[in-house]
Amino acid sequence: MVYCQNSQSQTKAVILVFKRKELLYDAENCSFVEGDIMKTDNEHARHQVFDIAQKGNIDRVTRVLNTAHAECVEMLYPYTKEEMLDGQEALDDVLRQPETYEIRLTLPKTFSLTTLRMLKELIHEYLVCRVLADWMSITNPASEAKWEKKFAMLRNKIQTALMSRTRKIRRKLKPF
Repeated sequence: MVYCQNSQSQTKAVILVFKRKELLYDAENCSFVEGDIMKTDNEHARHQVFDIAQKGNIDRVTRVLNTAHAECVEMLYPYTKEEMLDGQEALDDVLRQPETYEIRLTLPKTFSLTTLRMLKELIHEYLVCRVLADWMSITNPASEAKWEKKFAMLRNKIQTALMSRTRKIRRKLKPF
């Protein structure tokens, strides 16, 4: 996490950084376990589950990672919105493999650091599970539903974390 705080402002800028290498490492580990516990005698099918980050397959994984990152940015919309500049936006579908996936947030000064840390962990897991759900839909359809359920649960937790209190509450000492 990178913090930038303006003392005059009521907000602070935060960048959540997710390293592609770390995301792929976690996806490969889970994919290896999935392949290892597959109930099949077909070694070719098992080998396809293992090869999630191999040449040729990595392009599909990259597209899913890019999409999942965009989904996370959109989930955090109140804190990530960016204005479009007139005539400045040109988007294409060229495959990009960024070294890092960044989410730039503008948060109230009162936003909890513990919530931010939890968001970082939840988003990392979301990105990994999203990749695995897609990969399993291709190589091991029996396992796809498990990963879809996990990333749906993580999406719900991310959205719930954003709705948590961000301001201090003052309670009167006397109830009457």
